[in-house]
Amino acid sequence: MPSEFDLIARYFTRPTPHTLLGVGDDAALISPSPGMNLVVSTDMLAAGTHFFPDADPEALGWKCLAVNVSDLAAMAARPRWAVLAVALPQADEHWIAAFARGFFACASTFGIDVIGGDTTRGPLNFCVTIFGEVPPNQALLRSGARPGDEIWVSGLPGRAALGLAHLQGRCVLAEPALADSLEALHRPQPRVALGLALRELATAAIDVSDGLLADLGHILERSGVAATLHLQRLPRREPSGCSDPGLVMDCQLAGGDDYELVFTVPENKHAAVASLSAGLDLTLTCIGKIDAGNSPVVTVLDGEGNPSIPSRHGFDHFA
Repeated sequence: MPSEFDLIARYFTRPTPHTLLGVGDDAALISPSPGMNLVVSTDMLAAGTHFFPDADPEALGWKCLAVNVSDLAAMAARPRWAVLAVALPQADEHWIAAFARGFFACASTFGIDVIGGDTTRGPLNFCVTIFGEVPPNQALLRSGARPGDEIWVSGLPGRAALGLAHLQGRCVLAEPALADSLEALHRPQPRVALGLALRELATAAIDVSDGLLADLGHILERSGVAATLHLQRLPRREPSGCSDPGLVMDCQLAGGDDYELVFTVPENKHAAVASLSAGLDLTLTCIGKIDAGNSPVVTVLDGEGNPSIPSRHGFDHFA
């Protein structure tokens, strides 16, 4: 049976080219680039809450880091370093090796040094803290949206939630939608390049982890504004692979787990944002507008321009 330190040395120690001191001491040493602000975020993923206990370990490794990278993308920050704390019920080296492959594949894709962490025995659980950099006054905050701004979203929200609905037996997806939805659920693609491109364009941003309406609501609350969202503008994959249009709409509006970006831009920046789509090879869609208002209310309009009341807005751990 390998020891804790054997596991760390064998599976979680890699070269750290832009770190002063990585794994091996009581703490790591990092040196942010001159003149840059440091951006820090932490996420926890627990078995049975964030993923199925029998999830593919390599895909889980990717996702554990990717959801943290997405937080930095929403802040227009470039990811640089990460630490990983792991609780494992047992030291299954085959499982751990696959998890590490996925985790370090994500780290390599986004140029991240993994510089430390911790391991312990316990219920399967992962906690990642990620560090990034952004120039002063260029971080995208939730508090910058203003009346008249357009609301945009990247990608195709709802794909991951439809994949989860299939796994939970709430629908049966047909191919190729099934493979696409499961890929979105298990291997989310953080929109780092988009976040960096939005530094000079966007007024506010957030990543979609809990649901489009719920996360847009965080922007409205912090910015002190309201919003109007048009259902017919939501980007859709056709065919969806699901025969229940109500479920498809619920996944788009409230499903979460997409890790796409929702962001606001001044109306006069519309063409500049639209041009990013081709350059990034990424669907970008204007889905609504920021309104003046004293409460963070999203008015959802159907194809006829009539108000539509969604059944829910998103995920809440304690609701």
